Amino acid sequence: MSDEQLPVLIVGGGPVGLTVANLLTARGVPFTLVERNPATSDEAKAISLDDESLRTLQRAKLADAVLDIVVPGTGTRYFDRKGRPLFHARGPQPYRHGYPFKNQFAQPELEHVLLDALTSEPQADVRFSTELVALHEEGSESQVAVAEFRAAGQPRAATETRRFSWVLACDGGRSTVRELLGITMTGTSHHQVWLVADTTGDPHDERYGMHHGRPERPTVIVPGRGGRCRYEFLLHPGEGHKGQADFAMIRRLLAPYRDITPEQVERSTNYTFNAVVADQWRKGRCLLLGDAAHMMPPFAGQGLNSGIRDAANVAWKISEVWHGRSPAGLLDTYEQERRPHATAMVRYSERLGEVVMTTSKGRALLRDVVARTLLATPPGRRYLTQMRFRPAARQPHGYVFDTHPLTGTLLPQPRVLEPPHLRPVMLDDVLGSGFALLGVAVPSTAWNAFDTPQWSALAMPIRRIDVVLDDRLPRAEDDRRAIADADGALQQALHAARNRFVLVKPDWYVAAVMDPAGVRDVAARLGEGRMTALTRPIGKAADTVTIHAADGATFPA
Repeated sequence: MSDEQLPVLIVGGGPVGLTVANLLTARGVPFTLVERNPATSDEAKAISLDDESLRTLQRAKLADAVLDIVVPGTGTRYFDRKGRPLFHARGPQPYRHGYPFKNQFAQPELEHVLLDALTSEPQADVRFSTELVALHEEGSESQVAVAEFRAAGQPRAATETRRFSWVLACDGGRSTVRELLGITMTGTSHHQVWLVADTTGDPHDERYGMHHGRPERPTVIVPGRGGRCRYEFLLHPGEGHKGQADFAMIRRLLAPYRDITPEQVERSTNYTFNAVVADQWRKGRCLLLGDAAHMMPPFAGQGLNSGIRDAANVAWKISEVWHGRSPAGLLDTYEQERRPHATAMVRYSERLGEVVMTTSKGRALLRDVVARTLLATPPGRRYLTQMRFRPAARQPHGYVFDTHPLTGTLLPQPRVLEPPHLRPVMLDDVLGSGFALLGVAVPSTAWNAFDTPQWSALAMPIRRIDVVLDDRLPRAEDDRRAIADADGALQQALHAARNRFVLVKPDWYVAAVMDPAGVRDVAARLGEGRMTALTRPIGKAADTVTIHAADGATFPA
């Protein structure tokens, strides 16, 4: 076995670590996962999965199992300073990625599903009660990561040393890997104290979260399955400190909504939050994912979802390198592609909290007046109800090759028709797990542009698919599949690429849009170390994006 084909080490057995483990398993990459705790979490920390996350779990063939434990949600309803409904944010488009936009769940149940899927996999080595204690690299060019770990409670003599091809740090906000690497975080530490209580036997049956913007007591309520419900309240000075929540305070705050007994509180705590981003996401053979790379306020429900985006981005790149189809430099594009969007999500979550959860009566009045003014116009209503204020997922830098408006965007997942049966199927089931090349309403002869030595020499397999628009029947050719629109969403997504070819990456982001004349140029760039993007700098915008603490502090590991 070559150094590149040593197993991958995943540090952290939370939802991000277990997700990337399942994605690697689906791609035939062996791994060892170590988690310091004795089992998966019994605390419901994250509670919302969005449609992008469910799409990622579909890649690992886990979407159906996860759908059994979630509430297919309808977004978030915002209430004004007097408790009146303001608007309902349902997202940009129903089922744009094949699943409901926002889905409530209990984290212990999700982790059980993700772990159960690994139990029968021969390439999966999962070790709980095991902690990483040392990490370094060896080789003239840091070819191998060497990790030392031991079972909890065992003496130093019981330390095990092993070599790995890559190390994925999914070990949370207090990341051991980040500390061992000496990577700091930059951002803001917020000192407001919030009380969170996960309850059972609750009467709420709404399929949406509720944000109550009363300045005297900002409140978040998120109903779940089977009578579960999460309540979050901003505490006033003197009402509590970070740490264990007081039941008397819980009962007093919940009184307007329900009666509560101690037995009906599954978890409760007083917490503060950070809005921070790691200053470096890759160091040698180690990459940071999830909270190890970025932490954000909870108001947008994007903490875990951002971590799952990290997992989707990293998994296919690790696979390409591990299988020898791409050089190790491909992993440089991970931070280039994910940092700008994750940083924007951190800032967005902060702003959302400042506006929706403000304690200022004047700011709350201004917020409500502006929102109602926007709601009075069709564009303004769309802006709010479709959440157009949320940062769009786009990759302007990294593994991308042109400036077409579709390049760097996330391709949606509509239902499509594929011959010969012509039954509606999910687009990703046709795209497959690798690269896909879509010929959008191109004549059959246009595909001849790919009959060149440059394209034939590429190591990565690329599935070729004809995309038929304008309500026409698709016809598969010997070396190509074909799809047609089932509901209008495919045409809406790809009409701007008519008469062009679209190269789609394994995580469904568009790498290039090219006409037949530009095919040779893209092939040449693919052949030059799998695109010049591998050596392209992140760029000024992505390179300087950072969150500065009000006190000028940086956050060490």
